[in-house]
Parts: sequence; C-alpha cells; structure tokens
Amino acid sequence: MSDGRIDVLIPTCNRAAALAVTLTALASQTARNVRIVVSDQSDGDGAAASAEVRAVLRYLAARGVPVDMLRHLPRRGMAEQRAFLLAQVAAPWCLFLDDDVIIESDLIERLAHTMRQQRCGFVGSALHGLSHRHDCRPHQQAIEFWEGQVEPELVAPGGRAWERHHLHSAANLFHVQGRLGIGRDATRPYRVAWIGGCVLFDTAKLRAAGGFDFWKELPPEHCGEDVLAQLRVMARSGGCGIIPSGAYHMELPTTVVSRRVDAPRVLL
Repeated sequence: MSDGRIDVLIPTCNRAAALAVTLTALASQTARNVRIVVSDQSDGDGAAASAEVRAVLRYLAARGVPVDMLRHLPRRGMAEQRAFLLAQVAAPWCLFLDDDVIIESDLIERLAHTMRQQRCGFVGSALHGLSHRHDCRPHQQAIEFWEGQVEPELVAPGGRAWERHHLHSAANLFHVQGRLGIGRDATRPYRVAWIGGCVLFDTAKLRAAGGFDFWKELPPEHCGEDVLAQLRVMARSGGCGIIPSGAYHMELPTTVVSRRVDAPRVLL
C-alpha cells in the first residue's frame, strides 16, 4: 500500500506560459505529500527564465509544494525525456502530467483514491477539449465501466479494445459525464485503450513493465511512447480511466511534429 507520496512529473519544451498555468493548478491541489519534477528541454535559458514561471514557482514555495526544475538536454525524444523523469521518482506513485493541462483542485486526490481502491498499474484522467464543448459526437461516446476490480488487459493497435480511444477525442468524455450526471463524489473507473496527458502510475509497476527504457530502440523523432508504456503496464497490472475527468487540455499546437514512428506500432 502506498504511503501517500506522489511525484508529479512534467516534461516541457518551449511552453513557458502554458507550464505556468499547469503549475498554478497544482498549487491548489487538495492532495498533500506532492512533489513536482519538471524536465525542461526548452531553447535558450529555459522555462525558469520566464517571469510567469518564476512567479508561480514562488507561489508554490509559499504553499509548501516542493519543485525540482531540471534542465535536460540534448533532446533525444519523448521516450527518453519520460525515462529521465521516471529516474527521478522517489515516491510510490508518480503522475505524468503534460505541460498544457489544467486540472481541478481535487483531481490528484481522486486519482489516488481510485488507485488505493483498484491497486492497478495506472489510473488516468482523459483531457477535455472544451473548444468542442458544442460539438456532440454520440457515435464516439461508448463507455465501458469496470464493475469490479480492474484487471490486466491486452490491448493492441487494431484490436476491438483499441476503438475505446474515440471516447477521449474532442469533448466526448465531457458530454458523457454530463449526460450521465456523474459527480466528483461518485467517481467511477472505466476501461481504456490509453490515456494522454494525465496518468497516475504505481511507480514499481511501471518500472517492472520496463518503464520508458525502450527509448533506445526508437529514433529521436517518434510519438506514442506514453501509449506503449501504458499498454505494457495494462497487460501486467491493469489500468483505467476515471469519470468525471477533471483534466482540461489547453489545445496548443503539438511540440511533437514528426509522427511517422509510432511506438506501439513498431515495438508492441
């Protein structure tokens, strides 16, 4: 059983303003025993040179939230960036959080509560894209709830379970949670293909599945490294999403430009 400590891991590159927003949301979390680790691969003097980021770092310090701002260069791809972050983890659980995500104040606490209940490999919150708030897509809103304990699953590109990823497009999950009237006090786990942007892992189970050590098998320009790690953890220890989500995407242009090498399709 976890002792409650959580390391929040944020990879960032040339998104100082967005990072400041993400960090501000972390300052107001109801969860305690949280440490933030930022791996910065930005150009120039890095994100910490930004006035916005410096202001939020002072705010976090005043709130008693420890932050490690680490420069990590040269860039060797996102899998290596995530492997570097995982190597910094000392807590039993680690939350990989993208640098363009806003989370509700109780989200880490709800993720941790579900992890304690399910004891699985990961629990995540899919990101709402609220520019699509009025774009309802019923054909992409199928949801499969876990009625009992979360169990290991084999999910692979092209399989039936792979189709679950449509639920996380646009604002589909936002529409589903509104239609079903699921409040934050009634958080439910559901089956996923994968979750992007906000995933709490059991650190030991992620490392046992190989973590992101496969970075050496990929060229620097790749995508899908987070998906591959989740699929491997899910096969061994299970994983789930939670609804309501409580995570919101800033919908900025991606910093991963080349997507020709998709990790789960070449290494799974």
